[in-house]
Amino acid sequence: MKKQNLIAFLLLVILLSACASRSMPESLVAIESDGYGGGAGERAIADMAAPAAPMEAEQSANFSNSGSASTIQRMVIKNATLSIVVIDPALAMDDIMAMAEGMGGFVVSSNLWQTNLSSGITVDQANISIRVPAERLDEALDTIKAGAGEVRSENISGEDVTSQYTDLQSRLRNLESAEAQLAQIMEDAIRTEDVLQVYNNLVSVREQIEVIKGQMQYYEQAAALSSISIDLTADAANQPIQIGGWQPVGVAKDAIEALINFLQGFINFVIWLVIFMVPVILVIGLPVTFLWRGLRNWRRRRKAKKQAAKPVE
Repeated sequence: MKKQNLIAFLLLVILLSACASRSMPESLVAIESDGYGGGAGERAIADMAAPAAPMEAEQSANFSNSGSASTIQRMVIKNATLSIVVIDPALAMDDIMAMAEGMGGFVVSSNLWQTNLSSGITVDQANISIRVPAERLDEALDTIKAGAGEVRSENISGEDVTSQYTDLQSRLRNLESAEAQLAQIMEDAIRTEDVLQVYNNLVSVREQIEVIKGQMQYYEQAAALSSISIDLTADAANQPIQIGGWQPVGVAKDAIEALINFLQGFINFVIWLVIFMVPVILVIGLPVTFLWRGLRNWRRRRKAKKQAAKPVE
């Protein structure tokens, strides 16, 4: 009986505090119609995260007006976009990847394709998106532009998200306080319907806490690592000559390849001749040579004997 009175007293205190507040999170208001009843006790549990919000807002306002706002560490998200002309987009893209990894960043995406210009020349194009530490953004941009033949466009943008991040911190503190109160009420609850009601509200509050933590983590990572998107276009002046689809450079290349293939075949033949044919000649040719010489000498001696045996007239 005492525990039920204690729960009723806590709910009444929370209800009075909620009535004095100026705002209430929309996600908590929605809990009133979740199907577990519509009494004052249920509305009080749904409102329990709201009372701290006005106090946080007033404290933030007083802090800003006190002249010490300059001590707040600003959170700025810096991004950049570049459009450059290079001799070889594929090679330049590899260099940019190596630079990003060397600075402690990473490659977000990369694409390489070919496009036809109005002059009929086919050139390579590429796009690469990287992230580098925010404090090395200027260094990364200087390195990329140093390897470019022409910088067509450059844009650097910054977004101050300090107020959004501070608001998320305030909401997180309020929700964590509401979570602690709900957990305490759940421990003191006796009736099954009270336990279920408080548990559902507790789950909802914890879901909101995880969402806010995810948003805060996104702001932190976006501010720590700046994004750079680079469009790479091949320099048309350095492309091979092309006349009506005929490329003299390509024909010369084919001729050189044919010459190399011929020399390769000839050298292969010489190698086979030295390594394969010479041992065969030594193994088979030498015995045949000795046999032929022996036979020839025998025939000569026999012929000489015959001539010596003839009578002299």
